[in-house]
This record gives sequence, structure tokens and C-alpha cells, in this order.
Amino acid sequence: MPASFDAITKKPASPDRLPNLQDYSNLVATFDLAQARRFVDGLPGGGLNIAHEAVDRHVQAGRGDKIALRWLGKSGEAREYSYRQLMTDSNRFAAVLSHLGIGRGERVFSLCGRLPALYTAVLGTLKNGSVFSPLFAAFGPEPVRSRMEIGEARLLVTTRSLYRKKVAPWRDELSSLEQVLLIDADDNLPDGCLSLTELMREADPDHPVATTQPDDMALLHFTSGTTGRPKGAIHVHEAVVFHTLTGHYALDLHPDDSYWCTADPGWVTGTSYGIIAPLSLGVTLVVDEAEFDAERWYHILEQQQITVWYTAPTAIRMLMKAGADLAKQHDLSALRFLASVGEPLNPEAVVWGNETFGKPFHDNWWQTETGGIMIANYAAETVKPGSMGRPLPGVKAAIVRRAEDGTVTEITRPGDVGELALQPGWPSMFRGYLHEQARYDKCFAGGWYLSGDLASRDGDGYYWFVGRADDVIKSAGHLIGPFEVESALLEHPGVAEAAVIGIPDEVAGESIKAFIALKPGFSPSDDLRREIQGLARKRLGAAVAPKAIDFRDNLPKTRSGKIMRRLLKARELGLPEGDISTLESDEK
Repeated sequence: MPASFDAITKKPASPDRLPNLQDYSNLVATFDLAQARRFVDGLPGGGLNIAHEAVDRHVQAGRGDKIALRWLGKSGEAREYSYRQLMTDSNRFAAVLSHLGIGRGERVFSLCGRLPALYTAVLGTLKNGSVFSPLFAAFGPEPVRSRMEIGEARLLVTTRSLYRKKVAPWRDELSSLEQVLLIDADDNLPDGCLSLTELMREADPDHPVATTQPDDMALLHFTSGTTGRPKGAIHVHEAVVFHTLTGHYALDLHPDDSYWCTADPGWVTGTSYGIIAPLSLGVTLVVDEAEFDAERWYHILEQQQITVWYTAPTAIRMLMKAGADLAKQHDLSALRFLASVGEPLNPEAVVWGNETFGKPFHDNWWQTETGGIMIANYAAETVKPGSMGRPLPGVKAAIVRRAEDGTVTEITRPGDVGELALQPGWPSMFRGYLHEQARYDKCFAGGWYLSGDLASRDGDGYYWFVGRADDVIKSAGHLIGPFEVESALLEHPGVAEAAVIGIPDEVAGESIKAFIALKPGFSPSDDLRREIQGLARKRLGAAVAPKAIDFRDNLPKTRSGKIMRRLLKARELGLPEGDISTLESDEK
């Protein structure tokens, strides 16, 4: 724990609202993952389906009139959806898929913002026994295409604008894509597209839920790697067990909560904790269509009486930049629990939250591959600013060292740095990378799942993030693979070589910087830099494109020809260069 930040000890809980996890040590000592199944009901005739747990079981228990989702449009419109209406709408979507011939296990993709139809599509896809894969609406055409190719997309749900800009130019080249449903279709339907509204109007509101089993594939979430194409992490219906358990313990959700997860459903957080966990626990989920605006956010927290707020370090830093005085202009007394995820939360933000809201932000740690929260700070427990917290009940974590021969040794001395590892077997653990068994197998060694994150553990069992063991960049909570960015840069006729790294950014955590070697006949200039950046933004979207570009005569490479991003980053940040014995060519 950093010496400059004191641990935040919680006040005794109010007797009328006790935290779900009151005695961490006792629960961890007695908990068994088999007990986690008590958080779900299962299908009436046997089996398990995420959508049934999230919606239908509440209706069957007499809670159908409760508000499940309160949607806030960016232009001021607001809509409410009860659990009964969400059940009916998702039944209709499942019926639409069945009518169009989309079968069990086949992939349904979404490319849209936080619109009500998206939530219906997620649940309806799962009810049909199909697999749902969300895409981030700010992606450019190339990231959209690559993910849909890997996932063998059968159907896409999107809007007219996004279809025209990001799918139509290459759609005919993706043979698997049979149907495109437009959320906002008008009379001028593009060729090969259907109106979702019209199809939903004719669909069966009582369409049955498919009898899926716990190990049936349910979700496909893409994550980037340092080399090669994006990886499609496979998650199954059993994941709902851990989504629900972690929502209960890590986010301290109670049935009467008004809950706001600010993550976009195009990312795993926005699905696991922006849809599944809160609905499975029967809370009211608030969804804001608009992008970040400090004044708007505080207005939502106040007006919607948000009790549990799950957001990202980037957003917290932007709120800090806006100043605590803005927060104090609003009545935020309803807030009970604040949590953060997406990247390490700096200790200053935890302390700022405590000073501004009277409550600290509770950081937690997990990955696309883990499917759910693995390590967290809890409502009734002491928070150490800068720490990820302690493992969830049922999760066995460790700090390990992996040798070149593949053996794994657990590090037990407090403060020593190693790779953060988890013992496999938790319900939301990914079950593979689609079509890439060898890549999946490399994630496991010595009986552990190896996260690729470096961390340490203190004497109290709190875990502390140190850094990534690979080159993946975390910007504004998004994992960005260098390979995708470099590939887009190389499309410019003047670019011979490209390498990208993440550099510290006060707001986003990391921003992307590119190093480029030009082909003969091209000379560095500001005009060329802007031209290359423009191409990257067009291909990748502004969220993924480099924010800065440096021109180099050539880039440092190993003898096998691999560009040494690590060396570029060390020199950029003034860090030790480490072993450069494999270095072949170099230009500082």
C-alpha cells in the first residue's frame, strides 16, 4: 500500500441495510463454488439459460410489474420497461430469430449504441439458444469486419447509419452473414436488410425459452492480443451463476437498488454487469444513451436516485477534472456504493471519491476471459487506495512465476511481484478462444490460469496491480491490440513499418502512440502525419487510432524480424531497456 494514502475503514453499516458480505474471512473459509448455484433457479424443466435467470424468473415469482430498465435518451426522452415487458419483448426477438432460421449456437452480432432494442436482442438471442456477440459502435469498419469474420456472424442488429458506414462496403464478402436487422429502418430499406420493428410486431410474445444447458455457448466476447487477430472468448450459460454471485457480493446489489453501470454493452463489462448481473438480481437498471458529460452524469445520479454506481477510472478522472464543486451542487445522498473497473484505479481517485461523495470508489479486477469479477473491494471491508482488493469467495488467486520450461511456482512472500494467476473452475471462466485451441491452451500452466497481468499481494491478502506482462494497451478502459492498429497504419502507401505503444495519459490511463518508418520517396511532415492519422481513424475509429505519431528511419527489431515494442516504450518513458541481446536493427 502506498505510504501516502491511508486505508479507508468503513463505518458500521445501518441495521436496515446490511452489506451482502459482512464477514469476508469467515465466508471465504466456508464457501464452496457449489453454493453459488443457489443464486439462480434454473429452467423449470431442467437446464440453465441466462435470459431466463435475468428476466423470466422474476415474472414467474410475481415481480413482473417491477421496473427492470429505465432508458434515458440523449435528447431527453425516457422510457421504462417492466420485467414483464422485457420478457415479452425478448420472447418476440427469439421468435424473430427462429423465423429467420437462426439456430442454436449460431452467432448474432450487435453494432449499435445503448438503445432499448440492444437489450431486447441480447436476451432474445440467449432465449433462442443462439450466441450473442456485442461490438463497440465506435469501431471502424476493419475491427467490425474482422470480428464478424472470426465469429462467423449469421445475423447483425444495427442502425441505418452504422450499417451504411461500417458494414455495407464489405458485406458481400462475408458469406456467413445472412440477415441484417435495422433498429431504425424506414421505407428505404437497403438491399439485404430487414426492419426489426416490423418483424417484432408480428412475432410471438410467448415464444418458449430454449432448453439450454450450463455448458452451452452463450456469449462471444472479443479481446485483442499483441500479435495476430482478435480472440473470441467463449462464455457459456453457467456464467450467469457468477454474474449473479459477484453482483451480490462485489457490487453489493439489493433488489430495491437503482443501479447504473456506465460501461457500453459493446464491451464485456457492459454485458456482464450492465445487463446480466443486475437483472438477474432483480434490480432496476438505468441506461443512458448519451456519452460522458459531467453535468449530465450528476443530474442522472441525483434524478434517478442511483444507489449503486459502477463506472471506469477514465470517467472518474474526468469528473475529478471537472471539480468537486460541481458534484456538491447536486443531492447525491442516495449513493450507497461506488465501484470502478476497466483499468487500475489510481489511489488519488479513491480518496477523491471519499472526500467528494463521502464514500470511496471500490476498485475491482477481472478480464474478458474471466467473465466476471475475480478480485474486489467490498462494502463492509477496509479499502486500501490503489489496491484491487481481495479475491471473491470461491476464487483461488495467487502470485506466480512462470519459468521458460513452463513450470509455475507460487510466490508467497508479501510484496514480491509475479504474474497474477487463478485456479480454474469458476462458473464464468471462458471455455476457449473460438477456432484457436492452441492460443487457449497457452493461458494455462501448472494448474493455473495465467492472466498476463503482473501484481503483488500484501500481508493482508490485498492484491496490487503492477503492469501488463504483454503489450496490450488499455485506453479509457478498452483493450487495444497493437497488431490491429499497426495493420491499419500499414495500409497507407507511404508506411513501411509501424509499431504502437501505450503511453501514460492523465485521463484515459494510456493513449496510443505510433512509430512509423516511411518508404522511399516519402518524407516526414505534419501533413503526412495528419493524413496517416486520418486513415487510422477511418479504419479503426477515433477510440482506437493513434493520438501521436513519430517518424523513424527504422524500428528496433529482433533478429527474427519482430519489432521490439518493449524497447520503444522503455525509451519513450525513460525506463530501463532490459535485455537487448536479440536486437538486430535500431534507430533511437
